[in-house]
This record gives sequence, structure tokens and C-alpha cells, in this order.
Amino acid sequence: MSFSTFSKTRHAPFRTAYSNWESIYMHTDTCVISSPLSCFFDLGAAIFDMEYSRWLEDDQRHMSELRTGLNAHLSDSDLRIIVDSYISHYDEIFRLKVAAAKADVFHLITGMWTTPAERCFLWMGGFRPSDLIKMLISQLDPLTEQQVMGIYSLQHSSQQAEEALTQGLEQLQQSLTDTIAGGPVIDGMQQMAVALGKLANLEGFVRQADNLRQQTLQQLSRILTVRQAARCFLMIGEYYGRLRALSSLWASRPRE
Repeated sequence: MSFSTFSKTRHAPFRTAYSNWESIYMHTDTCVISSPLSCFFDLGAAIFDMEYSRWLEDDQRHMSELRTGLNAHLSDSDLRIIVDSYISHYDEIFRLKVAAAKADVFHLITGMWTTPAERCFLWMGGFRPSDLIKMLISQLDPLTEQQVMGIYSLQHSSQQAEEALTQGLEQLQQSLTDTIAGGPVIDGMQQMAVALGKLANLEGFVRQADNLRQQTLQQLSRILTVRQAARCFLMIGEYYGRLRALSSLWASRPRE
């Protein structure tokens, strides 16, 4: 199988975008000659960044629909269509991240696809669900007692899952350190092969963290009324929009 065919198979969700970028990467002499594998990773990151940029543009449209729906006092059934569309919009980014993690998990987990301000709050390649719930709960009043109990239960279960994933990642990091640093290097290639095998587990951690994020958004939608859910998702979108704006202001600040 050629490198081009392999890349297309691995990036099935990105097939359309791939055709636009393939010629740029596959016909760059230095890339093809020096390291096709490195080129493959760069391609995966570039395609994801392009798709994420498109997703952000769609996000603005979805937020506008939520805002208009709330201000127009649409019926619950009509507003539900808009809310469900926004949830599907988030489902799309999680699908894109699955393919991106297979191509270059480091690009995702380090947050290179986000702005610097967003990176400050990053947890395993995305938002920390319990922190998001904490931010929202004070702004969703009035809530019924049953809703409050449901949200706090969701926050607690999210924290437990986050702690388990964080501990697992710490154990992986320690195991990787032991593999690389431990003892004399008798067979360097074998040692690196073991280390690479352990690094491959990073993809699983990002995937599990994204599953937790996705489930949190879906659970919030079930706990809240349709109007509360619309306000909730609008607040989430506005919050991350402000973080991106903060990064832009920081980058353009006067420097002495």
C-alpha cells in the first residue's frame, strides 16, 4: 500500500479535505525525501485545523440560531429542533477528533489547535466537564430541586471519571519515563519500540476524555428544559468565544 493510499484510508472523515491538501504535502520534495511519516502527521494536524476552523464558523451560525430562537419565544418543539442541531454540531467535532487523534494525538492533547487562553484550561485535549458544569450551574437559575440534584450528581460522576483518567495518564507517563530512562540501553531500537507502544495509549485517553465531554453535554440537555438547554449551550459558545477574543487581545497588546 502506498503512503498516499494509507493516508486516505486513515483519514476517512477528512477525505474531502484531504484531496485539497494532498498535492501540497505529497509534492513537497523535502517532506517526501526526509520523512514521509512526519509528513503524514503534519497532514493530519493541518486537515484537522482546517476542519476545526470550518466548525467554528458553523458554531457562530448555531449560536445565532439559539439566540434568535430564545428572543423570538419560539415554541418548545421548534426550539428543541435548534437545540438538537447544536448537540449534533458538537457531535461532529468529537467525530473529527477521533480521526485527528489517530493521525497525531500530540497535536490534540497539547491544544495546538486552540488559542493560548483556551490552552490554559485544557484537560486531555478539551474542556474539563466538571469545570464546565461548575461555571454553568450558577447561571441557570431558576432550577427545580430535582434538576439541582441531577446536575450535582452529573458533576460528581464527571469528577470521578476525570480523576480516574488523570491517574491513568500519570501512570502511563511514569511507565514511559521508566522505559526511556531505566537501565543501560542494550537494544535501543527495542527500547524505543516499547516506548512507542506506550505512547500509542495516549489516543485512548483522549478518546475516553472526549466521550466524557460528549456524554456531559447530552446529560445536561436531558436534565434541563429545552429553554434552559438553549441558554446553557449559548453560554458555552459565548464563553469560549470570549476566551478566543482574550487571546487575540493578548497577542495584539502593546509591548514595551
